[in-house]
Amino acid sequence: MPGETIMLLGSQGQVGFELERLLAPVAEVHAFDLHNLDLRETGAVRDTIRTLRPKIILNAAAYTAVDKAEEEIELARTINAEVPALLAREASALGGMLVHYSTDYVYSGNKTEPYREEDPTGPLGAYGRTKLEGDLAVVTEGGPHLVFRTSWVYGIRGKNFLLTMMRLAKERPEIRVVDDQHGAPTWCRSIAEGTVNALKSILGQELNGPLEKAQETAGVYHLTCGGETTWCGFTRAIVEAMQLDNPPKVTPITTAEYPTPAKRPVNSVLDNSKLENAFGVRLPNWHDALLNCLKESPAD
Repeated sequence: MPGETIMLLGSQGQVGFELERLLAPVAEVHAFDLHNLDLRETGAVRDTIRTLRPKIILNAAAYTAVDKAEEEIELARTINAEVPALLAREASALGGMLVHYSTDYVYSGNKTEPYREEDPTGPLGAYGRTKLEGDLAVVTEGGPHLVFRTSWVYGIRGKNFLLTMMRLAKERPEIRVVDDQHGAPTWCRSIAEGTVNALKSILGQELNGPLEKAQETAGVYHLTCGGETTWCGFTRAIVEAMQLDNPPKVTPITTAEYPTPAKRPVNSVLDNSKLENAFGVRLPNWHDALLNCLKESPAD
């Protein structure tokens, strides 16, 4: 049987950083990122799992360069599909649990209503295809698992849409932003908090309960903030919250006016009711989460 430890992959990423901060007080967390475990070395990943024998593996690592994935599909497949498959096999063999993070990009975006977990998938590019392969591998393995599909992730660390728009708002008199793609911006801390609350629902407040319930609740869940907007609407909310003396004009444009190597879903809004029904977990509205995030944003 596995020990009472948590193995966290992607600990320096947006979600991973928040997960380690939340879990360290209640569990023994072994955190890994590129500096101490290269996921391209799958043999090293396997050996590390077998040495640690973790009760829970949290996979917050991913290849997320959506456009670059069109050129680096094999690398994207290694990180997004082969590694999750390995994690699922090893966790299952140990009798442990895997928590894996996925994306709205597994859907085509053609649906006019929010996507539910049982809706057909249809990724538009290499990133979405490789993430879907990882999802299916985890589910197929059949051990205790949670696959959390989220969207439009941002935070005050690293590289993301929020930080880019904050920089541009200070540098430019006008920002032109796509206004015909819909989704729910989701703060990385909200994702981490939702994850920890779901785990506590399964294993108890100290995360030391048995994994039988984890097998019963295994599956794919949507995990995003509530409500919806567009990239342009998100930008307007960011600029308004910054309260600049000379805020830029935010101009809506179409996807066609901002071509990218990889196609993006027009509709990335995800229905989170399955998550709430299973675990009593509901993330805040995207705008409320944004304001809370910006309270922690560096002044410059």
